[in-house]
Amino acid sequence: MSTSSVISVVDDDASVRAATSKFLRSHGYTVQAFSSAEDFLQSGRLDDTSCVIADVQMPGMSGLELLTTTRAQGHGVPFIFITAFPDETIRARALQAGAICFLPKPFAGPTLINCVGVALEGHRREADT
Repeated sequence: MSTSSVISVVDDDASVRAATSKFLRSHGYTVQAFSSAEDFLQSGRLDDTSCVIADVQMPGMSGLELLTTTRAQGHGVPFIFITAFPDETIRARALQAGAICFLPKPFAGPTLINCVGVALEGHRREADT
């Protein structure tokens, strides 16, 4: 793990956002948290983000729409999706769109850390090419 890895957590549920951020910080990651996809996009922090952990269903722009928007803007940042409403169709769409993981809430901490590790390793390889 690199302490320079910045994880952006995007979730409209304040308790999930806070708990996920605290958990990631306890594992040495720098975390920035956003209550909506729009807030994240308007923050100007996309360029320094190494991985996005986003809720699938949020008011306004969904997590999948956020992924599509970032790809359309030319950003290849890895995405991990979390959701309280796991659905196989949405899961398949997310993975087909390039998501690294699709985790139902509540998710196990070690599973999230494994997903982050995979995402960051792929992001590093892509940056090196």
